[in-house]
Amino acid sequence: MIILYSATALLVILSGIASMKKTKAALASAVKKLLNILPAFILMLIFVSLSLALLPDETVLNLLDNKSTAVSVLLASVVGSITLMPGFIVFPLCGILLEKGVTYMVISAFTTTLMMVGILTYPIEKAYFGARVAIVRNAFGFIIALAVALATGFFFGEVFQ
Repeated sequence: MIILYSATALLVILSGIASMKKTKAALASAVKKLLNILPAFILMLIFVSLSLALLPDETVLNLLDNKSTAVSVLLASVVGSITLMPGFIVFPLCGILLEKGVTYMVISAFTTTLMMVGILTYPIEKAYFGARVAIVRNAFGFIIALAVALATGFFFGEVFQ
């Protein structure tokens, strides 16, 4: 992260050297956009905190360890679409799920929807990109997540169990 911040600072300095007027205008525009999106972002953080507090790992395991692979994949996709977790929590959780016997196909559906579909982030997307783009992006993300889960199932031989 330090590298990213350092590179950004360096590029802003270089931009200022090239044209201070344009750099100030760009920074003012960025601050204005940040202030416009801030209320929705704070609301999303509240929803994320609540979802992490109310949905413990054991609950996720019970939802995803269904005897029907199709039902488990659909449940994993829905839970993944609603829940929002950072990667450093998701991937160890998936390791635990794998150790508990959850199939790769279900884990794939869960992680892919977690990363690609954002019901909790919808207000921010709507504010920033518009409702239509947010809905289309989330719908395509969900479809792609199901396709990835199906491909994973074929790869690991879990589709025809």
